[in-house]
Amino acid sequence: MKAEIISIGDELLLGQVIDTNSAWIGQELNKLGVHVHFKSTIGDSREILLKTLHESNERSDIIVMTGGLGPTKDDLTKHILCEFFETKLIQNEAVLKWVQSIFSKRNLPMLSSNNEQAMVPENCEVLWNRNGTAPGMYFLKNNKAFISMPGVPFEMKCIFEEEVIPKLQKQFLFPSIIHKTILTASIGESFLAKKIASIEDALPSNIKLAYLPSVGAVRLRLSAYGNDTNNYSEELNQIITSLYHCIGEYIYGEEDDTLPQVIGKLLNLNKKSLATAESCTGGYLAHLITSIPGSSAYYKGSILAYDNAIKENILHVNKDLLINHGAVSEACVKAMAMHCKDIMQTDYAIATSGVAGPSGGSIEKPVGTVWIAIATPTHCIAKVFNMGDHRGRTIERTALMGLDMLRKELISTK
Repeated sequence: MKAEIISIGDELLLGQVIDTNSAWIGQELNKLGVHVHFKSTIGDSREILLKTLHESNERSDIIVMTGGLGPTKDDLTKHILCEFFETKLIQNEAVLKWVQSIFSKRNLPMLSSNNEQAMVPENCEVLWNRNGTAPGMYFLKNNKAFISMPGVPFEMKCIFEEEVIPKLQKQFLFPSIIHKTILTASIGESFLAKKIASIEDALPSNIKLAYLPSVGAVRLRLSAYGNDTNNYSEELNQIITSLYHCIGEYIYGEEDDTLPQVIGKLLNLNKKSLATAESCTGGYLAHLITSIPGSSAYYKGSILAYDNAIKENILHVNKDLLINHGAVSEACVKAMAMHCKDIMQTDYAIATSGVAGPSGGSIEKPVGTVWIAIATPTHCIAKVFNMGDHRGRTIERTALMGLDMLRKELISTK
């Protein structure tokens, strides 16, 4: 079963709007066991869309389109679909009443262009859009499904989940597919691949492994395809067990876990508290921790010691230490962590100090040099890293590395 996704709109080609729709649709189709083998982004052009529709009809079983269904003159998709399917636009009374009710509730006047939203191709099946005025459309041609939806993401997602998926499942027989995701941190993709090479080489033909790297982490997605889901699920569990034996120290969770969530669970489980002292991360570490609901149960707060004067006067880092070793040093970051733990009266503290860049580096401490310290109830550890020369990624990597260092300390106390 092959599918393709067509994203329509000049704004997508110009980079004025980022296309997140196609990525989301691809994920949802993959969950159904549908292979997305082609994606295209095209402008608001009759000739190009017609050509793309004819080509997609030759190569795909399911064609999903987004965009071009608004009330303005550049929204051409409905008219071109009429041309492709050799039909005409007709007024759908149910859609018209829905659009009128939206404007009535908002006490807004209906323009003639808004009435156009109720015009749909005669041979389509209307896909209800309860979040907007533009309905989606479902066409069948030679046992192939053509789906057209508005480009507004929250409208599109609702239509796809509530209307499109049930229709596709009714029309097509999809193979079973099972996904399992293992989440790793503190190790790069190439090093990870080397460590698990023997496991990957031994995978059966029906199970695929994908590496999905992001800043500071790599997801390992195992996918089993076929009809015997019970056996495949057992096979996946055996492979996951092997992964834990091989790279367990780098695995922080599964599926949709996040490092901040995992840290929160471990702190709650151990009835421990946490504070942070941040320099180069500028509060981003605190942001990640407090993004988790209920974090007030274990997180006391942060001291944002960006300037050396704050390190000295608030965190009590010795002035001579700063002069002799510098702010980006093992001695400084350890002092930050230990004093933060004492000031905040917590069990643990994370401290960060580094050269985020793009300027400020030296031969001894190039841009990207970062020290991270973890103060525990019994000791304090510190490690140095080079996070690269991109400021944003350095900040993000440093915060995630600090959390992962804390995770390992919390696990070691079990």
